[in-house]
Amino acid sequence: MYIWIFFFMFCFFCVPLQFDLEEYIMVEIMSPVGSYESLMAAIQGGAGSVYFGVGKLNMRSRSAHNFTAADLPRIVATARAAGVRTYLTVNTVVYDHELDEMRALVDLAKREGVSAIIASDVAVMSYARSIDMEVHISTQCNVSNIEAVDWWAQFADVVVLARELSLQQVARINNEIVERDIRGPHGNLMQIEMFAHGALCMSISGKCYLSLDNCDSSANRGACLQLCRRGYIVKDKESDLELEIDNEYIMSPKDLCTIGFVDKMINAGVKVLKIEGRGRSADYVRTVTECYREAVQAVADGSYSPERIAEWTHRLATVFNRGFWDGYYLGRRLGEWSNRYGSQATEQKIYLGRITNYFNRISVAEAKLETAEQLLTGDKIMVTGETTGVYLDTPAELRTDRGAVSRVDQGEKFSFVTTEPLHRGDKVYKVVTVIDEF
Repeated sequence: MYIWIFFFMFCFFCVPLQFDLEEYIMVEIMSPVGSYESLMAAIQGGAGSVYFGVGKLNMRSRSAHNFTAADLPRIVATARAAGVRTYLTVNTVVYDHELDEMRALVDLAKREGVSAIIASDVAVMSYARSIDMEVHISTQCNVSNIEAVDWWAQFADVVVLARELSLQQVARINNEIVERDIRGPHGNLMQIEMFAHGALCMSISGKCYLSLDNCDSSANRGACLQLCRRGYIVKDKESDLELEIDNEYIMSPKDLCTIGFVDKMINAGVKVLKIEGRGRSADYVRTVTECYREAVQAVADGSYSPERIAEWTHRLATVFNRGFWDGYYLGRRLGEWSNRYGSQATEQKIYLGRITNYFNRISVAEAKLETAEQLLTGDKIMVTGETTGVYLDTPAELRTDRGAVSRVDQGEKFSFVTTEPLHRGDKVYKVVTVIDEF
């Protein structure tokens, strides 16, 4: 009798806990892709999905790398083989003369098996829905309340909520989605996607007119010139007094970093953690993707801790960043601004040359040192390539025609043992520490 009571108690109490665990595991890491190197890096890092642009109808059309329509089959095939979903950004303002181009692009995405379209223009959403293409609402739509979510559900299965919201507001919206049973066109509950890491814009949901006003180059047409990232001096016209405000870049926010409260993001109902950075390098994509995938898994298995957060933050600081802050998710009302121009990454990669051969049977790579930079035994190296993605290593031994050497000089070919296959033409870099700590 007691055995049966125990069995029913186990089913009642333990099974839901298993479902909660699955909810954590199902959280999707969405990685930015601007090249085949970064596509492979995202896959290596454990991304659940990748997003990218093709042509000019996306918000990074002229300020980042872009694929062409001819790349779609390879992108989809590569991602699908790894079990990774593909999202095509068609999220700019679209004018009448571009409607045919937009429809042709969405048709192509449908034929090639792209998983979903990310859109901000109703014309794009409406057409995508007419051919049964999954739609995700872009952050450009500035969705900030449950009524807006309810309205957009006629078009989309996933919505990116405004990044100006607090997690309390996100949680309330998620609860309302469940209570109202708000479902997208494919019958599933609307899913919430939020930016988790990367560059932030001073403008609400990225709707900025600074580049257009100053340089006739519209950010809302994918042509942001990032004038906000520069330093400015305020000048008094009457006295010619000039002021540089606290030596800060007062329109350039620090980069968003939520690695320290991923658990709160998930508990608020966020199902997709989106990483910004389609213009970033492959090592950025792999490092950031790995850290957030590990963090989600740690929340699921109970190993999420201050010590691990510190380790992830240290790793994230090694790649491109403008300094980190938590955005507005934890209730802040004012931003935090960069204190200098450009990246504050604690590591820098220096180009050395290319892989000239790879001997698969013995796992040895051969490369030529093209630059004047010396390579020493014990130096950390990085190799990137369209098929390789990102490979990091500190070779225990370097060999040239002179045998085992402690130093390789410009013009020399050298070889080293690898733990993963490399490919001819891959780029080789030396990785050096430039700042001791972020």
